[in-house]
Amino acid sequence: MVSTTMASNSTGKWVQRAATTGGGRTYRGQMPVNWYASLALIVIVGLGLVGLSRYQLSHRSTTSSGPPTTQQTWYAGLAVDICGTIEPNLPASTNKSKTGLVANGNGVLTIAPKNSSESGSNATLGKFVSTYKGLELTNSTLQYPGKPAYTNGNVCPKGTPDAGKPGIVIVYSWPNFTSKQGAETPGDPQKLLFQNGQLITMAFVPANSTVPKPPSTVITNLITADQAGPTTPTTPTTAPTITPATNPTPTSTTAPSSTSTTAPSSTSTTKPGGTKA
Repeated sequence: MVSTTMASNSTGKWVQRAATTGGGRTYRGQMPVNWYASLALIVIVGLGLVGLSRYQLSHRSTTSSGPPTTQQTWYAGLAVDICGTIEPNLPASTNKSKTGLVANGNGVLTIAPKNSSESGSNATLGKFVSTYKGLELTNSTLQYPGKPAYTNGNVCPKGTPDAGKPGIVIVYSWPNFTSKQGAETPGDPQKLLFQNGQLITMAFVPANSTVPKPPSTVITNLITADQAGPTTPTTPTTAPTITPATNPTPTSTTAPSSTSTTAPSSTSTTKPGGTKA
């Protein structure tokens, strides 16, 4: 009985000493505090970067730097599809003195920024729409000038290919006229940035519809405008060419005319008259 009690007391004391040692100052001093601190710092910085990235993505700032600049001229093709029907080309803009983002009347847009509010990241589809009277575009509404506005969920009217079907606003774009694959503009379509040679179709169609490229006539006009663009700066050199061609014309024609006509006329008329008299 005595031996059992003594063993029990010895074990208890050993456990007590181990517990005391494990929780004492010596053990705490051996904990990898720096490692835990570094890990915590990494986690905090990582979360901060993720938060900053998400904020910048949702709050993109606009800048006037970068193309297109006020010294550049770009061209893009534009079409409007309402319920499966391509509307006529937008009439030519009437406010060309106030803005450099204008419609030419043949389905082609000229993108020649006049100031910083139209250049760089500010050269957007929404900027053009905001300056074109009667045209409206948001992520839920599309209106062609002079016609009813269509809002997401509205049913396409009778007489259209998509009659009776509810539609939504979709804006598709192609980087250039040779591109076979287009892309839907995510979020707000007004933020679509212009590109040189780009094709754009603003549509109100059923959600499962395939949005078409602008018509072939628009593409042809776009190619023509793009090819004619670089020749514009050569216009001033044409004027001096016309001037020298005009000057010699009156000089060479008038001089011989007066000499050859007057001289023979006076000589032949006087002699016969004198002889008869």
